[in-house]
Amino acid sequence: MDIKFGLISSDSHAQLDRDAFTSRMSKTVWGDRIPQVREVEENGELVECWSVDGEVRSGAVVNCPAALPDKRAVPRRWEAVPRKVYDPVERLKALDEDGVDGEVLFPNGPVQNLRFGIADTAFDLACVQAYNDALGAWTEVSDRFVPLAMIPYLSPIESVLSQVRRAVDRGHHGLCMLADPAIIPGVPCLDDPHWYPLWELCQDLEIPITWHAGSGTSLYVPHWEKYSRRQWHTVFTGRIPASVAQMVPFLVFCGLLDRYPRLKWALAESAVGWMAYVLESCDHEWERRHLWTEGLPTPPSEAFRRQIYTSFWFESSGIELRDYIGLDNIMWESDYPHITSTFPHSREHVERTTGVLPAEEQRKLRYGNAMRLYHLN
Repeated sequence: MDIKFGLISSDSHAQLDRDAFTSRMSKTVWGDRIPQVREVEENGELVECWSVDGEVRSGAVVNCPAALPDKRAVPRRWEAVPRKVYDPVERLKALDEDGVDGEVLFPNGPVQNLRFGIADTAFDLACVQAYNDALGAWTEVSDRFVPLAMIPYLSPIESVLSQVRRAVDRGHHGLCMLADPAIIPGVPCLDDPHWYPLWELCQDLEIPITWHAGSGTSLYVPHWEKYSRRQWHTVFTGRIPASVAQMVPFLVFCGLLDRYPRLKWALAESAVGWMAYVLESCDHEWERRHLWTEGLPTPPSEAFRRQIYTSFWFESSGIELRDYIGLDNIMWESDYPHITSTFPHSREHVERTTGVLPAEEQRKLRYGNAMRLYHLN
């Protein structure tokens, strides 16, 4: 990837075209179960929504407020979705408009919580393969796109490994996973030996495991009846760092980091400032309880800096703590085309948060760390 603007987004969202699944999955085998955009009636109005396995997923047909003139709006019909959201050729124009060299691509609709949310093993596998193939095709347009693959949680581990190899062959640079796959009935937790072959494969391929926002984990947030829709969304998203803060100690203390010391993990849309306390707390507990005697030889903050990356987009407080968290572990993101995205003024935001730093520190935070993690050079 060539660097022209000096910015790589470590978290953006790729919207696949409406025919991405219907053109890649067998109509004979799956029929109307295939993920597709359908017209439905809501409150007396004809709108379009994604349907997966015959279940309509209401709401915006595409989550892309940042790409719209009214950046608080959501499109209810496909023709209202700008092509620069789902067409990789037009998407390059959006990158140029924002002054961004490349973007790491997480899912958008119809994917929910990094999975399709279905209980049929064969259909889940078919959907995941179609998704990975369709997103991998973006790299045929430009190496400025850095796709992350999904995995079929319901499949045997051998099928999971096969899909990972297939995805990497098609241009994917990592995996996006649930932080707690056990929320799916019958699927084991991340520290279960079931997953060891996956960690070994990803370590050998040098591709990171990524968690996005809460990655399927959550904390209870009271839903005050007087919240407006926008207020509730703000409350709901404001608790995301607390959700991730549950999982970092888990990753540290379950032993996976020391068991696979070359395997990298990345946290997207997770913010940075809260990590200083979590790392300090983990170090304190590790020292007070002599956890090196229980198979955890590496101090938590050291293991974190060796293997875990995180991201920021508008905050400055986390940047002030960069040396303690790890200057080499923090990456900028734009979150395009979601509502919190800094698009199309990303350069102004990143200048506000990092502009006073030495040039080499700016380089690492703005694009250097992402290039190293995803092997983009």
